Amino acid sequence: MSEERTITIKKQDLWKYSTFLLIAIVVIGGFFVFTGNNFPANTGNNVVAQQPDTQPSIVKASVDDDPALGNENAPITIIEFSDYQCPFCRKFWTETLPSIQKEYIDTGKVKFVYRDFPLISLHPMATPAAEAAECVRDSGGDEAYFKMHDKIFQEQNVLDGGDANSGPVKSTVTFTNNDLKSWAKDIGYNIDSCLDSGKFKSEVQKDLNDATNSGGQGTPYFIIMKSGDKEGIPLSGAYPFSTFQQILDGI
Repeated sequence: MSEERTITIKKQDLWKYSTFLLIAIVVIGGFFVFTGNNFPANTGNNVVAQQPDTQPSIVKASVDDDPALGNENAPITIIEFSDYQCPFCRKFWTETLPSIQKEYIDTGKVKFVYRDFPLISLHPMATPAAEAAECVRDSGGDEAYFKMHDKIFQEQNVLDGGDANSGPVKSTVTFTNNDLKSWAKDIGYNIDSCLDSGKFKSEVQKDLNDATNSGGQGTPYFIIMKSGDKEGIPLSGAYPFSTFQQILDGI
């Protein structure tokens, strides 16, 4: 940040800057805790949090019209920009999201919004998987979307040699459009024609554009904000529940 730049901090915005000071402490510590054993090597995913002097403290973000978990009127919103084939995103889903859901989403404190950020050059099936989930949502709404969201990660866990709902996450998993169609049928939805048509390709691309415009450089990428705000605190990387807990409790 340029020394010549003058920043006026409104009283009601003090939480943003005080919370960012907290991030500077917990993010670095949380990263070292979470990057222990079982991380996939050399996948190209950006899981190393940028240091506070290079990552903006506040970024613009929107929930758009994307699927959400939790109380619509929750005071805090977490936006996850994610890649369905990214092993670090699957690790977050396996190890961290269940605790966030139990402590914050199910208790009405947080609304969790899922948006797509397919890293196409690394994960060629990320976009079809995102489209498949949107196809399920088109038929069954947000509840059905998250059933498919979970199913995509569960099946990759199994293919990765683990249990459906737990790790270890060892590698990037390869699957096909036919797998996606089969998984959708397993939860009661036929998405064959929808997926083949590319109906939601532009929706997924819009999410990707919004992710990069909001500062995303890798997955998973989170923005934590007061609900109704148009900007929030970015968190780049797969972190443990304790990191999210300290940030959420500081807002």
